[in-house]
Amino acid sequence: MEKEKIYNEAVGDDEKEAGGSSSSSCEEEAGAKVADEEAAAADTMADAADAAPADAAAKLAEEAAAWKDKYLRLQAEFDNYRKRTLREKMELVETGGREVLLAMLPVRDDVQRALTAMEKSADAEAVRRGVELIAQKFTEALRQRGVTEIEVVDKEFDEEVAEAVARFAAGEEKKGKVIDVVQTGYRLGERVLRFAKVVVGE
Repeated sequence: MEKEKIYNEAVGDDEKEAGGSSSSSCEEEAGAKVADEEAAAADTMADAADAAPADAAAKLAEEAAAWKDKYLRLQAEFDNYRKRTLREKMELVETGGREVLLAMLPVRDDVQRALTAMEKSADAEAVRRGVELIAQKFTEALRQRGVTEIEVVDKEFDEEVAEAVARFAAGEEKKGKVIDVVQTGYRLGERVLRFAKVVVGE
């Protein structure tokens, strides 16, 4: 009887030790699993943190490339516009000069005919009328292209349209006024093409 009690106590102690060892082992396994999961989560977060700057850098590089492409296109378009405008201006100057010359050729033809008529005709009045017609035709050709004479005689001297080449005592009434024109002035549209050279009274 005494032996059975000792035996049972020994077996009970062994079972307790075995049970305690098993529980401790389970707790260790559970702790190891949690630690592994935390480590994996930490690695995932680290990978995500590393990927974020890389994505941002790639996006910035893509935007920079897009802006550079847009800048190059704009620069090319402006260069083309500048060249086209320069070419159009040159063509306009050439065309404008051509039109003026074409308008002057008939006047020259008339002058040549007048010279020929003067050699053959003794009628001075007919020659004078012919020259007047040529002058009128020439004036009209200029007017059609926007060239008009600057009227300055008997007007107050205006340095914006005329240049005084001489001064002449002409009495109180003519003081400061243009009394004679040495060279006619012309406007092209609203701008002075050539200043009139005048004599001013004083």
